[in-house]
Amino acid sequence: MAVKSNGGYVKRSVITEVEAYRGTEDRACHAFKGRTPRTEIMYHEGGRLYIYLVYGIYWMMNIVTGQEGNPQAVLIRGVEKCYGPGRVTKEFGIDKSFYGDDLITSQRIWIEDPGKVLPVRTGPRIGIDYAGEYWKTRPWRFYVKI
Repeated sequence: MAVKSNGGYVKRSVITEVEAYRGTEDRACHAFKGRTPRTEIMYHEGGRLYIYLVYGIYWMMNIVTGQEGNPQAVLIRGVEKCYGPGRVTKEFGIDKSFYGDDLITSQRIWIEDPGKVLPVRTGPRIGIDYAGEYWKTRPWRFYVKI
């Protein structure tokens, strides 16, 4: 992942942890409760950023992954040497202004090939007990050890 600051400096880091959210049937996905102004971008074609605020403090960054009309996304939970989705956005200066950015055409954020292949591990998603046993135990958290 690479983010360009207002001063032109580019900060890069390898994405090390993500969580997948499957759409309207996934009780842990924001789209489960339907289309809202907040989740609108999730209904667009994949490659856009879904940014939202939690606890009135932390910005969360998701990459929309579904086809148009199918609201799926992947939450960025960690990057190399920076763990926790709120810490990642703080470290990279990501806020609501990034909502809807297209990772193909954006001049300030994009995904790069890290140049190495690492074994991917899986586990249950974190902090979604409210979604029920089935959804909280899906092995849809993906991470690598660097």
